[in-house]
Amino acid sequence: MKQAQRAASLSRRSFLKSSAAFSGGLMVGFVLPAGPATAAGTIHTPNAWVHIADDNAITLISARAEMGQGVYTSMPMLLAEELNVDLRKVRVAFAPPGKAYGNALIFGLQLTGGSTSVREGWERQRLAGAQVREMLIAAAAQRWKVDAAQLRAEDGQVLGPNGRRASYGELAAEASKLKAPEKVALKDPSQFRIVGKRTPRLDTPAKVNGTATFGIDVKLPGMVYASLQQCPVQGGKVKSFDASKARAMPGVIDVVQIPDGVAVVAQSYWQATQAREQLSVQWDEGPNAGLDTAAMIAGTRAALASGKPFPIKQQGDPDGVIGRAAKVLRAEYLTQSLSHAPMEPMNYTAHVEADRARLIGPTQWPDALQGAIAKILGLKPETVTVENTFLGGGFGRRIDFDYAIQAAQISQAVKRPVKLVWTREDDMQHDFYRPLGVHQLAAAVGADGKPTALTWRVASQSVTGRVFNLPAEAPDALMTEAAVPLYDIPAARHDAVKHDAGLRVGYWRAVSHNMNTFANESFIDELAAAAGKDPVAYRLSLLETQPRLANVLKTLAAKAGWSTPAAAGRYRGVAVFEGYETHIGAVLEISMKDGAPQVHRVTVVADPGRMVNPDTVEAQIQSSVVFGLSAALWGEITVDKGRVQQFNFDSYRVMRHNEVPAIDITLVESREKPGGIGEPATSLMAPALANAVFAATGKRVRRTPIRPEAIAQA
Repeated sequence: MKQAQRAASLSRRSFLKSSAAFSGGLMVGFVLPAGPATAAGTIHTPNAWVHIADDNAITLISARAEMGQGVYTSMPMLLAEELNVDLRKVRVAFAPPGKAYGNALIFGLQLTGGSTSVREGWERQRLAGAQVREMLIAAAAQRWKVDAAQLRAEDGQVLGPNGRRASYGELAAEASKLKAPEKVALKDPSQFRIVGKRTPRLDTPAKVNGTATFGIDVKLPGMVYASLQQCPVQGGKVKSFDASKARAMPGVIDVVQIPDGVAVVAQSYWQATQAREQLSVQWDEGPNAGLDTAAMIAGTRAALASGKPFPIKQQGDPDGVIGRAAKVLRAEYLTQSLSHAPMEPMNYTAHVEADRARLIGPTQWPDALQGAIAKILGLKPETVTVENTFLGGGFGRRIDFDYAIQAAQISQAVKRPVKLVWTREDDMQHDFYRPLGVHQLAAAVGADGKPTALTWRVASQSVTGRVFNLPAEAPDALMTEAAVPLYDIPAARHDAVKHDAGLRVGYWRAVSHNMNTFANESFIDELAAAAGKDPVAYRLSLLETQPRLANVLKTLAAKAGWSTPAAAGRYRGVAVFEGYETHIGAVLEISMKDGAPQVHRVTVVADPGRMVNPDTVEAQIQSSVVFGLSAALWGEITVDKGRVQQFNFDSYRVMRHNEVPAIDITLVESREKPGGIGEPATSLMAPALANAVFAATGKRVRRTPIRPEAIAQA
């Protein structure tokens, strides 16, 4: 009990210190009070989400990590709207692990991902602002002994009769002693003054002037650096090692073995990495030593026929209709394994002591990290503080936290604060990859060229099965996202087969949306070509019951100039889908050079529902386009003798600045609830590119990446 009280006290003091000087999005753990909030020094806590200081500083406690998607602006906008304050007066700090900060759209976990931040925060953050507003009004009513109905909150003040006014900071201590109201009225969107307006990002100045703290920027007194040698075959373990040469290198403090490999600890990162090259390690390469890509694909394909499928959706008798049909189209599509390749390699800082641990760095899942570290180190969770930094890219990779566990284990071994930094090669070789997938589709085609029945099956690895230990026979909803398109098809069957291809897998941006949309939107294009129909007109004929997606497609065709011929040597491809409650479509305009597609223009139309910050929405779409094009054009992880063959950006290509096409974005005004926007456009790039290549060459590419050799073999 004393240990927990001491940790809470330390966390409170640290919070006060970091809140007073907050500038970079980094806060340390803060133990929130139970029941009605209480004053904490000069910082007052009207609820778990908002802190108001005597000097009128307002701090939003953000439950979602900032990894470039703009939540450190969109969440404050929602809060400031209901709190009736200038957005520039709201600062952001990252929440400590806590149940209050669970993501209602992801099983209540404190997890950033799935394009859920705005969708989940849309009401929650507004409610927090409205609650605090009403508490401040109640405090003023109590102080002035007037009816709260006579008061209003405006521009950081509570205004009353006879010219009375008090700032939020003046009322904060009194308000913090009141019970938060359970029911408050939220503004009608017609009253919004902040939400829905284009707003510059609040974290941009810190990222420009260098004050923003990313994981790789963290420094602690007495901190040393670690570089970790891991087995080149995933799942392999150390048999023995000789560290004599490494220990003799300048600056080396220690060489320690942990479950994942051998770590060199030195005074600087450069010294650690240089000394690591002098290690001699003998490996037990384990069961994956013979793994190769060809076998992975063959095994996945075989699973389609032999594996036990779990149903996704069925209507009518598609197998019977296909069996009796005069015309049937069949196709198989392959999506390759991919690396996340964030610009900031994996890194984490840990300071492990006998009775506590301090963890600082980038993660998408802090509460799970806290629990895992506590269990591994034999500590109580409340003695493990997690301080999140800005993430230099996540894309799902930082949902896993193997690198943080490694840092903690090394720190425990050397009894010092340690920053572990992976090299780019480490990052590429030891990723949790997007699983490969094999999709088989068949459709019966009527006299009008429209499908009368469809069967769809995918075989792939279950990421959720690994992360959450799902039983082998349990369905995995994150394998089947966007598996069922919105097209009107009378009879259809969709199912999926789990198959472990051998490579460790993780959540990759857009998860299975990107894999399944490639198959669906390529196949619908094949059906249009077989019917001799225009791809846009054909899709519209199958969207009569889907007015929202049909409107996106019509707008897209107009914006892309679909009805007018492209310039000489230019060709277009289209793809649309609904994902993350966003309806979206893209047209790619390409040319061919030396057998390779050159993307000149990408036109995107999105209906994401109500938008908090249209500027951020556009930025997210631009990011998704570039990310998706990189994967569609070049992205591929291959394996030989258990070893990943890609080491850096020379062998795992990403789009360079000079290769980025013109990106035209149209956002559809909508009164629908907010949809996710960080991932959908990524899913459109591969099918739209493949469809454009077909328009240019007459060759149907059914696998990614869409390289010259794949086109030549089509």
